[in-house]
Amino acid sequence: MIVFLSSVFFLSVIGIFFVHSAGSYWSEVHYKDSLPFAFKQASYLGVGILGALFIRNKQFVRLPMFWNGLYIISILLLIGVMIPGVGVVRNGSQSWISLGFMNFQPAELAKIAVLGKIAFSLSNEHKKKGIIYLKCALFLLIPISLIMIQPDFGSAFVLVVAAFFLLFAAGLPMKFFISIGLSGIIALILLIVSAPYRLVRIQAFLDPWQDPLGSGFQAIQSLLAIGPAGLFGFGYGNSRQKFLYLPEPQNDFIFSILLEETGFLGGLIVISAFVLFFTIGFSLAIRAKKRAGGFIIIGFISLLTVQTFLNMGVVTGLLPVTGVTLPFISYGGSSLVTTWGIIGVIWNLSSE
Repeated sequence: MIVFLSSVFFLSVIGIFFVHSAGSYWSEVHYKDSLPFAFKQASYLGVGILGALFIRNKQFVRLPMFWNGLYIISILLLIGVMIPGVGVVRNGSQSWISLGFMNFQPAELAKIAVLGKIAFSLSNEHKKKGIIYLKCALFLLIPISLIMIQPDFGSAFVLVVAAFFLLFAAGLPMKFFISIGLSGIIALILLIVSAPYRLVRIQAFLDPWQDPLGSGFQAIQSLLAIGPAGLFGFGYGNSRQKFLYLPEPQNDFIFSILLEETGFLGGLIVISAFVLFFTIGFSLAIRAKKRAGGFIIIGFISLLTVQTFLNMGVVTGLLPVTGVTLPFISYGGSSLVTTWGIIGVIWNLSSE
């Protein structure tokens, strides 16, 4: 557990340093100061760590009633975010609720609540499996539908894939995944065709130079950050793309800045820390004494694994651009605090 927590803390500290570096010029231009992003990120980290320590010894996370309540709250928040005057629109998506001192993204809480509720449902061995599978599908479908309305395709995709990992670990028959997979492919095609901006993103992924100042801009600027960095990069603080070339580089594309400044070796160190974290996390799930606890850990580690490699795939041009943060490293209070909440839950359940 010490190595597990150390890897998380290491990644979070790396995040503070690169939020400062990546967002320094953006902060100077928009806030007349180079410190706000790093200062806020450090504050969020402090809140997240305190939250994890609080959750660490609390019995309520081991009770199905807690996850039922959290699931209901997350659904209400997902509905509330769509109410005019409550939800905040950013980058074309109404996915945020303003709390004054920070913006909160209900989808981050929903990811945790949905996986926790599904995990406890799967642990009920005395019930008929067919009924359990239908319930799990319904528990997933409701929040996914609300998240897609915002729209937030990235969060919905991460949650669906993490849920599939969890269902696979629970031993669902392969025909279930084949049927759902085919349905998912058809639904994905319909979603892409129904929303012009998604089709534009696919086209930009296939050929970003077709529209270098529009749909392909972020992908191109990210590659221009990574490509020349070489083995060692340009050095900490010496990124060129953060000077308003890469939009809001402290957020989804922070890994581009990290690679630009530290090169291949720096990226390899960060990826190795993530792999260490994921490996230990899955081993904790295997060693969990209670079935529900093991399922929850699998769901949460799967969630962070999918989100991490989706983000890295986007910034390196291997996947189409989608708004998904890099866990522990990207700037954002709701992401960092809820992610550390996940760590607190895993810490708690692994000690059952």
